[in-house]
Amino acid sequence: MDGLAKAAVSCKNVVKVYDTGGDKVVALGGIDLEICMGELMMLVGPSGCGKTTLISVIAGILDQDSGSCEVFGKDLLHMRSSEKLKFRAKNIGFVFQAFNLLPSLNAVENVSIPLIINGVKRQTAERQAANVLEQVGLGTRGKSLPSQLSGGQQQRVAIARALVHDPRLIVCDEPTSALDHETGHNVMELLRQVALHRDRALVIVTHDARIFSFADRIAQMDDGHIEKVVDSAEDL
Repeated sequence: MDGLAKAAVSCKNVVKVYDTGGDKVVALGGIDLEICMGELMMLVGPSGCGKTTLISVIAGILDQDSGSCEVFGKDLLHMRSSEKLKFRAKNIGFVFQAFNLLPSLNAVENVSIPLIINGVKRQTAERQAANVLEQVGLGTRGKSLPSQLSGGQQQRVAIARALVHDPRLIVCDEPTSALDHETGHNVMELLRQVALHRDRALVIVTHDARIFSFADRIAQMDDGHIEKVVDSAEDL
């Protein structure tokens, strides 16, 4: 990325320790990472190395124990709960590995949730949700409940939900894990288009080597640390 590009995310010496009943597990051992506007950053590394913890801190879902993590110049750790919720609702889209769809709502209703939280009228929100479902190849499944969808289809609903309110930062945990090659490629093309906007940024946790080529940079993590940041999977 251009060295003059403005930072969307700036993590400095971020530490997160879990207390597991007397034992302390260092999930993040002093992370320094900068993600630029207009960038698609991937985090790779073995299971349990801290990738999901890091994106949860970046998205304001978890609080770090020390260090700073600024998102668009705001340190979420020091926000009041109400301020943090409002900031996240407007600026951040999160694709959870477990999808986290509400079982009693159909696909359109699930996708429209971020818009409704932001004050958009339900009819307008559901119309926009249907448009985004069309973009991820689920235009005919808008009325389907999660239980009526395959794992891959649920994953695409979760991705549509993260995109629908046009957030400035999109954080994805294994967004292609349940998708076949063609569908995964199409979803990554869509996410890549989002990342091309200079006032947007994406960070993606993945084990899927098939999608490494979509990244602008790849950060390799191990044991709670970032080992290196490279421009190509060939340099891993």
